[in-house]
Amino acid sequence: MRLGINLGYWGAGMDADNLAVAREADKLGYAVCWAAEAYGSDAATVLSWVAAQTERIDVGSAIFQIPARQPAMTAMTAATLDSLSGGRFRLGLGVSGPQVSEGWYGVKFDKPLARTREYVEIVRKAMTRERLSYEGEHWTLPLPDGPGKPIKLTVHPAREHIPVYIAAIGPKNLEQTGEIAEGALLIFPSADHLEDTAIKYLRAGREKAGLTMDGFDVCPTVPLALGGSDDASVSALADMFRPYTALYVGGMGSRKQNFYNQLAQRMGYEKEAAEIQDKYLSGDKDGAAAAVPRQLIDSTTLLGSVERIAERMQAYAAAGVTTLTLAPAGFTLDERLAALRAGTEALERAGLA
Repeated sequence: MRLGINLGYWGAGMDADNLAVAREADKLGYAVCWAAEAYGSDAATVLSWVAAQTERIDVGSAIFQIPARQPAMTAMTAATLDSLSGGRFRLGLGVSGPQVSEGWYGVKFDKPLARTREYVEIVRKAMTRERLSYEGEHWTLPLPDGPGKPIKLTVHPAREHIPVYIAAIGPKNLEQTGEIAEGALLIFPSADHLEDTAIKYLRAGREKAGLTMDGFDVCPTVPLALGGSDDASVSALADMFRPYTALYVGGMGSRKQNFYNQLAQRMGYEKEAAEIQDKYLSGDKDGAAAAVPRQLIDSTTLLGSVERIAERMQAYAAAGVTTLTLAPAGFTLDERLAALRAGTEALERAGLA
């Protein structure tokens, strides 16, 4: 099992710290550095900045939002980043959510699976550097009865094939991801529930495409907080992530369409997920955070001593994770760097390095 690092969103006074974290991950041998985007910093600019100041670590978009860019633009960006980084780019894609898609980009959040499939097909076709033409339900290139003509990409990526990852949570999206992508970006992964909430759907998609799970990258992101392993210490560390978990389970999306809330329900927290959402949407964010079960946090994060984290890493590897992406917590740069180093030490102690 390999390790990755997720820088999250750029900005908020953490720019220099994030770059220091990326550089340290590069030195420590982390496999990939991911950057996110929502409605603040864009991932492409961050990744170009990180790639220019690192040597070995891959850089990946987690994610480029599909409603934000036409697929040909994404192909251009991917080819450029791969060329500039010397073949170190990984293309992570996702449909985002209805609030961001419709509220920020003005793109209707409809038929996300079909849109994703067409998007990936167009991106891949464009990056073959053949003249681009496509006829689908959501995109037609060139537009008919107009002056447009098939055009080919002029940038030469460093590699013939750039790996595509898709952020997937729901069963249908996971199955399609297994069918059309090289990797899956997962969030709130519990090693105990990973087979039933993700792996079995990814495997079904691979089988549909006549493939196995060999070579497919199962890549969840897990927060990491270093500390003691006694019950009080772990409980205090878990409390750090209550607002984060409550935001996603309770407030990320509408009452009817919250993928993270549905995931928590599939992990057996139906009643708790409903309570968190009720409180969050009513404006009681503190109450929503307090309603998050400690076990939900503990099972989807890495908390405690290096020894405890190593045990959890073994569980993730046994569950089918191939790249474990860490989001090291800390109020200072030194704390985040210490957590980053603890990740590599834990991986070695787990016998997974």
